[in-house]
Formats: sequence, C-alpha cells, structure tokens
Amino acid sequence: MKHSAPLPLFDRALLGPAIAGAFAKLSPRVQMKNPVMFVVYVGSILTTVLFAQALTGEGEAPAGFILAVSLWLWFTVLFANFAESLAEGRSQAQAAALKGLKKTTWAKKLQKPQFGAATYTVPADDLRRGDVVLITAGEFVPADGEVIEGVASVDESAITGESAPVIRESGGDFSAVTGGTRVLSDWLVVRVTTNPGEAFLDRMIAMVEGAKRQKTPNEIALTILLVALTLVFLLAVATLLPFSLFSVAAAGLGSPVTVTVLVALLVCLIPTTIGGLLSAVGVAGMSRMMQANVIATSGRAVEAAGDVDVLLLDKTGTITLGNRQASAFIAAEGVSERELADAAQLASLADETPEGRSIVILAKERFNLRERDLHALEASFVPFTAQSRMSGVNLGDPEKPRQLRKGAADAIRRHVEAQGAAFPAGVQRQVDEVARGGGTPLVVSDDAKVLGVIALKDIVKGGIKERFAELRRMGIKTVMITGDNRLTAAAIAAEAGVDDFLAEATPEAKLALIRQTQGEGRLVAMTGDGTNDAPALAQADVAVAMNTGTQAAKEAGNMVDLDSNPTKLIEIVEIGKQMLMTRGALTTFSVANDVAKYFAIIPAAFATTYPQLAMLDVMRLNSPASAILSAVIFNALVIVALIPLALKGVNYRALGAAALLKRNLLIYGVGGLVVPFIGIKLIDLLLGPVLNLFA
Repeated sequence: MKHSAPLPLFDRALLGPAIAGAFAKLSPRVQMKNPVMFVVYVGSILTTVLFAQALTGEGEAPAGFILAVSLWLWFTVLFANFAESLAEGRSQAQAAALKGLKKTTWAKKLQKPQFGAATYTVPADDLRRGDVVLITAGEFVPADGEVIEGVASVDESAITGESAPVIRESGGDFSAVTGGTRVLSDWLVVRVTTNPGEAFLDRMIAMVEGAKRQKTPNEIALTILLVALTLVFLLAVATLLPFSLFSVAAAGLGSPVTVTVLVALLVCLIPTTIGGLLSAVGVAGMSRMMQANVIATSGRAVEAAGDVDVLLLDKTGTITLGNRQASAFIAAEGVSERELADAAQLASLADETPEGRSIVILAKERFNLRERDLHALEASFVPFTAQSRMSGVNLGDPEKPRQLRKGAADAIRRHVEAQGAAFPAGVQRQVDEVARGGGTPLVVSDDAKVLGVIALKDIVKGGIKERFAELRRMGIKTVMITGDNRLTAAAIAAEAGVDDFLAEATPEAKLALIRQTQGEGRLVAMTGDGTNDAPALAQADVAVAMNTGTQAAKEAGNMVDLDSNPTKLIEIVEIGKQMLMTRGALTTFSVANDVAKYFAIIPAAFATTYPQLAMLDVMRLNSPASAILSAVIFNALVIVALIPLALKGVNYRALGAAALLKRNLLIYGVGGLVVPFIGIKLIDLLLGPVLNLFA
C-alpha cells in the first residue's frame, strides 16, 4: 500500500466519527479500562447528581456553580475519548484503504501440482493451505503462497507502493507471493500457504486497527504508576471532608468544604492529562509505523523498537550499496596498467553483472578504452560457474583460442598452473593487500600469463556513517553481519563506522550472537528476508522481515517492511523511540502542571474554613468559585491542546538517555509548571466578570 502523504492531524473525514466515538465511549465498560479517566467519569456522574439535588433547593452549593463544574468534568471525559477516537480513526482509515485492495478473485486450481495439468476455476475464498494454483500474465494472485514452478514479473504496487515490478521464481529467497498482487508476464505455479482470513492482507488490516491492540509492558507499567498516584490523591482528598467538618464544628466559624469542590480538586490533582492521552499515543505510534510502510504485529513490537539498544545490520544493501564496483587496476610486474585494463575489459564485455559492467566502465574512464564487438573478434563468452569461479572470453581460433580470464585468485592459480605456469608471488601479495583493505580481489590472466589484479570495492552508502554516529549518541550499538572474511569485514566496518561486526556469518552464528546479547540484558533488532534468517528473526526482540522475503521469514518476524528496504530498521527504531519520548513528555507535563492547580484550588476550597491559606493564592484569582472553575476548565482544555502532540509525536532527536531526560525535564517539566499558572490566570480573567454578573 502506498503512503505518500500522511493524513492531516484533524482531517474533516475523521472529525465526525471521532466526535461520535467520544460519546460512544461513555459506556461504563469502556471507561473502566482507563482507571484515571474512570475517576473523572465517576466524578462527573456525582456532580450531575448533586446538581439535580441543588435544583430541588437542597444543594450543598449554588446550582449554577455545580452545573459548571459538572459540565467541564464531562468535557474532560469527552475530550479524552475524542483523542483516542481520533487516533483510532486514523488507523481505521488506513485499514479501510487496505480493505479496498481486496477483490473477488478467481483462481485456476490445478488438479496436479505442475504446469500443464488440468485446471478448474474456483473462488479465491475457497482455496485452502496446500492447494496449488496456476497464475498467468494479467491475473491477480488469489492467495499468499510459495512459487513451486516458473518465473514471472509481479506488480506489487498495491501492497508496497513501489511501481517497479519484482521477479518471483521458485526456490531461493524470492519465492513468496502475496494475495492481491498481479502477475505481469509469464506464469507461476503457486502452492497456497494460508487459509481464508489468514492472508497477509487480512493480517495487515487487523494489525493497523489500533483499537484492538494489546497494552504494551511499558504502557501497563505507566498505567500502574498513574493508578497509584490517583489512589494517593483519592485518599488524601477523601480525608479533607471529615477534617473540614471537624474544624468547622470545633471553631464554630465558616463552612465546610463541599463535595463538588473536593471532586474538582481530585480531578485536577490526578494525572488526567496523560491518562486521557495515553491510549492515543500508543495507537498513533502504530499509525506512524504504518505511514512508514511497516506493518507491526502489535503495539508491543513498536514499543520494543523504542527500547532497542543493539542493531544487527546486513552489510549488503544496508551498509553498502549492494553491488561491488571496480575501483583500481593493479598490474603485475612487467605488465602495464593499460594492458591489464584492456584484457579485463575484454573478459567482461559479455558479463552483465554489476561487477562486470563496472570493470568495463573503469577501463573506459581510465584509458579511454571503448567496448569492442565480440562478434567481430570472433569471441565466445565463458560464463561464471560456482565450480570454475571465473569467467572470461575466448578469442580467435576455436581450436586454440586466446583465453582471457578473470576470477578468484585460487581459481586463476589452478588455471595457469594447469598450463604449466607459476602464479607470481608479487600478484599474491597484491591479492592479500586488496583483501586487507576491505576489497575483493579478482585476478586477470591472458592464457598462462597472470596480468594483475582488479580491486572490487563495496561502496559504503553516503551518510550511513553519520546515522551510526547518531545511534551511538543514543546509546545504541550497531553490529554489521556479513559473509565476508574477517579482513574484508573489518575494513568495511571501520569505513562505515559500526561498533562491531560478525564475519563469515551463518544462521547458527547469528542466533548465537543474538542470544548472547540478550543474555547481557539488552534488546536486539535485526532484519532478514531468507529462510536461513528465520531462526534469528524469531529470537530477536524486534524482527523486521522484508516483504520480498520468504514466507518463513515473514512469519518469524514481528514487523514486515513493505518496501523491503533493509535500512528501514534505523527508521523503525526512531519511530519507536519517538513514541516512548512522546509518552514520557506528556507524563512529565501532566504531573508538573498539577502544582499550579494545587495553588489555585486549595486556597479557594478552604477560603472560609482556613483564611490563612489565602497566602497560597499566588495568582490572586477573582474568587473561590472562579479559581475552582478556572482550574477545572484548564484541566479539560489542556487535553485538547495536547492532542496534536500525542498524534504527531515529539520531535525526534538522536540524544542519549541522560540528555533526553534533561531536555524532557527542562521543556515539559518546567513548561508543565509555568503554563498552567498562565492558563488558569487567563481563564480567571475571562471568567471573573461573568461570575460577578450572576453573583
């Protein structure tokens, strides 16, 4: 699915359903799931009952005052519900877009699992795991599956947003096909790997519907903290009424504090701001992951990404561009560099690999050597094989051709020694020097004569070293995984700026490294696309499977990258950390702004019982009624004001934990202390004259 532009924070199409959802969530069953807001909910009901009593003339306070407090408490609950509904609406809009991709598809089911067997047409919904179908050019893939025969180009733009078609073929790591994609050429025989309702598209829809997500461990821990604070304030406020009654009875002066005022005090002191926005932050985190074209199986996976402190990254395609490029011609003793370049170019003219093309281009750039016509030279191409480990070209007389070869040093050594020649010691030293420098040496020979070495280099991606430096400042360790030998791996690791590397990596070695790291109490993230990556993906705390990878890899991971971009892992970690930073910022602000509300309500609540408390009225508010209402109104409006921050997230910065804590306390701690004083005073200035009219 393409996510070129994220939804606006307050999209008109989402506001209506979000407002309706805010009222729908007033059900007690829904409110009980959020203990902090449930206290506000109960307080709203209680003040409504007190208002009804006041209308009969038996009220503890003026009916207008109780009504105002009650209405703003209901608004507080509704605003919190609205924040959660808006976040859910954004995720559900994404799910609706995915549902639009589902079409009624017909499948050609094979009676025998091979091309050419008889077929009969069935609805895609009737397919079951293990069924075999034939898909030809122009047809949609009816269900998730594995290619068991054939090769074809497939349009996956409906799922990934990438317009370029991909090749799918039997065997290897590119055999998985996704239901809803379309075959553009040739044909495929596919074995279905999922039952109806279990397809990747179905799982995507379920994953992005954030309302159904489970609470994460961090969110549960924060909820426990908020509940504990709420209980502390509840007990403290509950003792104030008997204390006030006793004081009035003993002194015979003033009047006791009212239940309405105590409810207002309790609601303003408990952490309602973060309590009202906590769920919205979690849903928005999953939504931001989806906007990055990453499907997370749960909010737990997103949160784990924020806690990760070790990243395992594949070298090829992640740290390097993925294709080795020719960087230098190193001629043997007695051979000119031009002679070596000429032979290397001839040996590579028919080589369509990126490495082969780079050799041709380097020879052209260095010595202006133009490509020759192999037909005019009566040349025959010798392709690379796993057995020979070299390629090249034969020129001239087919009976006794001139043999130009390029390949691994040991392969060329065997080639020239078979013709009775010796492999030069100087060339071997050149081979070793290229390997130590992190390059891949290819040796070139002309018949039995060794001409020199071509240095192939893995090109490290631009800017990747700076990204790793940012991760290091955040306290995240980066480990490069590669199948290269230790010399090559060490050189590339040094150039890229990673903290460590695992060379000559096998599935067993990756799994052992992850377990060892986790045994040290650290959280590990990695990417993978092949079946051989599945064990390590299953073990990792954050496992990002490539959408182009095998079914085994996607099932082992807890995230799927629809773009199949290995560098996405860094972005995933940033999104996870942004969610945790947002939650921490809002919690800091919520706790800090209770201080100002304390200074507003306490002097007002006990103005008649304890006149001495007037010295705490540092804001010099108009009247006790105005002070209490101003604090309650601010408490409700601040939730609305912080909804954009909860949905968008705080600005991400690559800083360490200590620096983030200091910044958090400075901006949201100090801000949480100062802003309420200003906000409550401004509301009081507006509210005071209105209350005086009704006095």
